Amino acid sequence: MTELFDLGPDKTLLLVDDDEPFLKRLAKAMEKRGFDVETAGSVAAGKAISTARPAAYAVVDLRLEDGNGLDVVEVLRDRRPDARIVVLTGYGAIATAVAAVKIGATDYLSKPADAADIMNALLANTDGLPPPPENPMSADRVRWEHIQRVYELCDRNVSETARRLNMHRRTLQRILAKRSPR
Repeated sequence: MTELFDLGPDKTLLLVDDDEPFLKRLAKAMEKRGFDVETAGSVAAGKAISTARPAAYAVVDLRLEDGNGLDVVEVLRDRRPDARIVVLTGYGAIATAVAAVKIGATDYLSKPADAADIMNALLANTDGLPPPPENPMSADRVRWEHIQRVYELCDRNVSETARRLNMHRRTLQRILAKRSPR
């Protein structure tokens, strides 16, 4: 496959995420775009790879089962100051975005982000403002994605999910029974 993007001489990419299906899909998509991908499913594995073989590019999930993805960003930034790092999270908040950028992340994206969004963030010119998304998610879709994420984090326990979302259990059941909004 011919390379579509100018990645420079070092095409190494570290992907750190504890969502294994997402990690595999993203790794495959980024390999098709010309990256030499290495994956890690935890903070410990991400830090070990960052120490041993610091990548030129990295995509790190903020919340991992064994800790905070910013710990991986910090190690990678120490070992490779020129690395371009994108932090992904299902919990988009201004405070965590600021913390990610202060610690050395190049960009910060909310999940769900596709390979094209991630590629644009990794290769973006940091001098100017990025263009607005061409097809942003609707507010209903963002709400639905958040509910699904919390539901999965609660091991698909409707009562626990409803409690955490401060929502009546039956209301949540009706929402979960419907198709996702566009």
